Amino acid sequence: MVLMSFECEHCGYQNNEIQSGGKIAEKGIKITLQVVTSQDLNRQVVKSDYTSIHIPHLDFEIPSQSQKGEITTVEGIIDRSIRALEQDQPRRREEFPDTAVEIDLFISKLRALKILDEPFTIIFQDISGNSHIENPKAPIKDSQCTITHFKRTKEQNHVLGIYPDNEDVLLKPIQEGDYPLEQLEGEVLSFPTNCPDCNSPCETNMKLTNIPHFKEVVIMATLCESCGHRTNEVKSGSGIEPQGVRIEVTITGKGDFSRDLLKSETCDMEIPELELEVGPTILGGRFTTVEGIIAAMKEQLSSSTAFTGDSTDPEIVNRMNVFIAQLEEVLDGQRKVTLILDDPAGNSYVQSLSDDGSDNRLKITKYDRNFEQNEELGLNDIKVENY
Repeated sequence: MVLMSFECEHCGYQNNEIQSGGKIAEKGIKITLQVVTSQDLNRQVVKSDYTSIHIPHLDFEIPSQSQKGEITTVEGIIDRSIRALEQDQPRRREEFPDTAVEIDLFISKLRALKILDEPFTIIFQDISGNSHIENPKAPIKDSQCTITHFKRTKEQNHVLGIYPDNEDVLLKPIQEGDYPLEQLEGEVLSFPTNCPDCNSPCETNMKLTNIPHFKEVVIMATLCESCGHRTNEVKSGSGIEPQGVRIEVTITGKGDFSRDLLKSETCDMEIPELELEVGPTILGGRFTTVEGIIAAMKEQLSSSTAFTGDSTDPEIVNRMNVFIAQLEEVLDGQRKVTLILDDPAGNSYVQSLSDDGSDNRLKITKYDRNFEQNEELGLNDIKVENY
């Protein structure tokens, strides 16, 4: 994030603004927050220029690009809206008295939100995916905040300045039989991309790999020669399964740590004993081991500026240090926990230590997806008949 601050020494006017220092996220983000207590009003909010804000209780909306990006609070957003509505009220009372009365009534409703006579919902939708709301209970799951990611429309991409200009150049038709499956499986393919850290040009290597007793997956690895950043990601080589899968593995020792594990980009993870829940976008798709995925969670939490930045609440920092210490106990084999992978797409996998089906510390459950899960995967709008 690039933080800009302005203060006029003559009139005392102050202003702050933020701009994203990184690249636009792959998907947009929608954050729905239930505001119940005064602590919720004090939650830190990071919003970009492309964030729209909606309060259904009042049918009130702040359109995207009507305000600059800023770091504020929920209460700060309400205060700014009140100030904007009050700005021209003296002139309106003279020229349009009826309109001024209606605006005064609406301002009183906005002020009532700060008193919290009743809980209300506030919705943030950012097509750039660069908005964030503080979780005061971190690292425990925020039960009052729901985060969903959505695929941008063509029009939304155009608003962000994203145009598929080189689509025809990158995707060229090939003749049947030019690249047989055996050749693709044995070859490492490379394609140009940009580093997610410094945005410098680099290359991503991709290979089709067959996981025994499971399915084919595509492993992608990127190394930036400019800044040294490394990433690896796994995507399913086949389609979405007819059913979702829930995998529970009880971790008791080194044998369980060595299990191969495939986490797809649609898979949620949970460790109930630590009250830890990890969304699908946090670690992306990975092919690793049980020990590797827990170590990756620990590293992600340790390096996150949301928990270690200079504006972080000291109480949250202390809770985070205690939580990371608990993860270290798990990695040292001093704590027995259950790792749960819940993948609505059915493309996640944990290796069994038995030659005949699941072992006694591995439980695999197939389930039918609900409407919301199908909507998240984009299945509800797929037409397979008369297409």
